[in-house]
Amino acid sequence: MGLVARVLEEAGFPTICLTAARSITESVNPPRAAFVDMPLGYTSGRPHEPEFQRDLLRKAFKAAGNIDSPGSIVDLDVVWSDDPSWKDKATSGLNNGVNSVEGDSRQPRVNEPQYQYEEDRTAAENNREDDNAT
Repeated sequence: MGLVARVLEEAGFPTICLTAARSITESVNPPRAAFVDMPLGYTSGRPHEPEFQRDLLRKAFKAAGNIDSPGSIVDLDVVWSDDPSWKDKATSGLNNGVNSVEGDSRQPRVNEPQYQYEEDRTAAENNREDDNAT
């Protein structure tokens, strides 16, 4: 979403990304973002808790109006639970059975772009060449 936000901002539409994955958001560098300490997939809160969700959105919109440095990520101080043990049960989002940081099978983030298909790499390189030509 951070990449989409950058395009929208260039077109004159203000944005804010709501994120539960700070490291990923930092790597994408959206114009502005708000971090919540929630499980992946539940960035806007638990299902069927509309007041919590509305409150979270109010906080995000207020934060958007106060961010004056591009690329800023503010912490909304919104948490899934006051009991941090929920993090012991959270998985990587792939439902691969990983139940703790010690057993996390995800690979570390790298600065070099990774592509699933060679045609994706070619398209990205062509887009970079087009961007550099303008």
